[in-house]
Amino acid sequence: MTRSSNTSGRSGRKRRLLTQAAPAQVSGIGDAVVIKDGDLAFLCRPDGAVPGGGGHGLGLYFHDCRYLSRYELELCGAAPEALAASSADGFRSIFQLTNPELDGLGRQELGITWRHAIDFEDLALRDELAIRNFHTRPHRLTFTLRFDADFADVFVIRSLSDEQPGRRREPEWSARGLSFGYRGADGRDRELVVHFSQPPARRRGGEARFDLALEPGQEHRLVVSLELSETESGRRGRARRASVRARGTVRDAFERSSSEWVEGFAQVRSSSGRLDRVFERSVLDLRALRSSMGGQHYFAAGVPWFVTLFGRDSLVCALQTLAFRPHIAAQTLRLLARFQGREHDAWRDEAPGKILHELRDGELARLGRVPHTPYYGSVDATLLFLIVLDEHARWTGSLSLFEELRGAVDLALGWMASFDGRDGLIDYESDVDSAKGLVNQGWKDAGDSILQRSGEVARPPVALVEVQAYAVAAWRAAARLFQRSGDGARARSLERRARAMRDRLDRDFWLEKRQYFALGLQGPKREPLDVVSSNPGHALWAGALRPGRATAVAQRLMSDGLYSGWGVRTLSAQERAYNPLGYHLGTVWPHDNAFIAAGLKRYAFDDAACRIFSDLVEASTFFEHHRLPELFAGFPREGFGVPVRYPVACHPQAWAAGSVPLMLQALLGLEPDAFERRLTVVRPVLPAFVEHLRLEQLRVGDAEVDLEFSSGSRGAKARVVAVRGELDVVVQDARAPDR
Repeated sequence: MTRSSNTSGRSGRKRRLLTQAAPAQVSGIGDAVVIKDGDLAFLCRPDGAVPGGGGHGLGLYFHDCRYLSRYELELCGAAPEALAASSADGFRSIFQLTNPELDGLGRQELGITWRHAIDFEDLALRDELAIRNFHTRPHRLTFTLRFDADFADVFVIRSLSDEQPGRRREPEWSARGLSFGYRGADGRDRELVVHFSQPPARRRGGEARFDLALEPGQEHRLVVSLELSETESGRRGRARRASVRARGTVRDAFERSSSEWVEGFAQVRSSSGRLDRVFERSVLDLRALRSSMGGQHYFAAGVPWFVTLFGRDSLVCALQTLAFRPHIAAQTLRLLARFQGREHDAWRDEAPGKILHELRDGELARLGRVPHTPYYGSVDATLLFLIVLDEHARWTGSLSLFEELRGAVDLALGWMASFDGRDGLIDYESDVDSAKGLVNQGWKDAGDSILQRSGEVARPPVALVEVQAYAVAAWRAAARLFQRSGDGARARSLERRARAMRDRLDRDFWLEKRQYFALGLQGPKREPLDVVSSNPGHALWAGALRPGRATAVAQRLMSDGLYSGWGVRTLSAQERAYNPLGYHLGTVWPHDNAFIAAGLKRYAFDDAACRIFSDLVEASTFFEHHRLPELFAGFPREGFGVPVRYPVACHPQAWAAGSVPLMLQALLGLEPDAFERRLTVVRPVLPAFVEHLRLEQLRVGDAEVDLEFSSGSRGAKARVVAVRGELDVVVQDARAPDR
């Protein structure tokens, strides 16, 4: 792991990189068609093209580098017209185009089908272009493909840096095809080679022109293969085929893998086609977002900006899917433990025991120009690490992972205890001066997201309300693990810490006049951030509130100021800083709402939980393939009747894809105790648009159960359909809100 000192120059770069108000300063990608497999992702316009000229986030990405920045099709000197686009299965896309009116060619006389497919095994984009003459007379025409490769680092594309220290090579034509090269200052050579199934009639720079003569009804096909490589400078990379690979091979291999992935999930079938479609989309998006590192799988945070390992995001998504596919949580925990902080490094915000925030492998990271190698600026990832480890044990009935990661657990608890030297609240403090914005380290990490009632940014140090709630849950989680391992004294000590933090949260964060919790406490004097936000909703999920306080929080979350009609806003519309298009200042985030819905259900606010679930599922119908994006705008539902896109939202995005599974688990009341070979179904409910639901292949320990739920006058009725293995299923009508 590379270490560097915290020089003043690096502090300046950190200010520019980490205090942005949005994830990227580029043209919108809300309508981009996205495909991904492994660490390879491709984004294009709805006509299948990637425009030249820059200023956008489209292209072909690998390891934080954009290998393809232009890919355009021109027919007889004009761009074709887009008719339809689809990327339903996540790794391939198809576009139906036609011709505009051209000299000697009437409008819509040609059918053009353009297919893209990701081939991660060989690091390639495999394409097929088919042009068919639908007219009764023959046509002679030309079509041109234009390519470019800027090899830009993702931080440059996002306008967070303006550095490109390596050297680009001019495009070259050879027997291999068209090649683009880049010698990185980080010692890596990057190359993109474009192969064609037939030679172009004309080759010039990054342009390939083809001449066609099509008889009536005749179709011409061209296969294009764009292969990339990344090697250490001066070393030969692994050989790649110079011929175009058959598309069927790519499709068959991926479909087998996708089928195995879907079959490995607990299956959901319901009376609602809408629910079935959004759940299936979640599962397919999770398959696309699955990445690997060092033999361990994890969920990459989102395409295109965050195709990498994130502590918070990867843990949240692992938690959201534990009930449906538990194994990836174990691999994520192992991977994050491998990179756990070991020393104090201000440049990376590293401290012993901290779980990383973000790990990058691009040129700027490898050169140390950005601190993401890895970067540890997350105040909550360490807490989530402990929570997920305990949840994994509850679903699997095994302490083997806990014993394997015992050292990491002790380090994480040591980091939490390090705050005892101040006043015990878990906070963060940045050396960034307030005039340039604050580095925020909770899940709302934009530079303007944590603020005072006046709209000014909060003064450090900042102790966030949801972080203290996570701490309550983390100490409880660790206590359960130590209790099961036979260390009762350690467990009791951790339980005392959890109770003390719960009391502190109730006392210091409660705003009596507002009857709500503060967003956080700021400054050395711990002054409250007196704004109404979604953050206290996470305290419901964590079980960190007393029932009376929970009632007040639930009522405020569902009030007009916070509830948009599509979900809970990040910031109330009644606050001075509210902006329905501000990244964290009034937008609606599916994962935020999923935690809130799960918390509402935990405290028996079933109607409110069902409303959030129903509104988010309905919102998904307005996005392609029922895909919930990272976030959408917070405009009120009655204003437009549809959810308004956020221009640069990631899609697919991990914890958005995991939101529906988490909410389903909560609504169905699934509470595992695999150590006792028991599954408790606590007060199950179904939303009004679902009459019945069947859940199959739900794993608890080494057993499997199929359950059926049907709506009734008082909640939902649960019935055990089948049990494979030893498992006791108990259905409860009610329970105390704090487990």
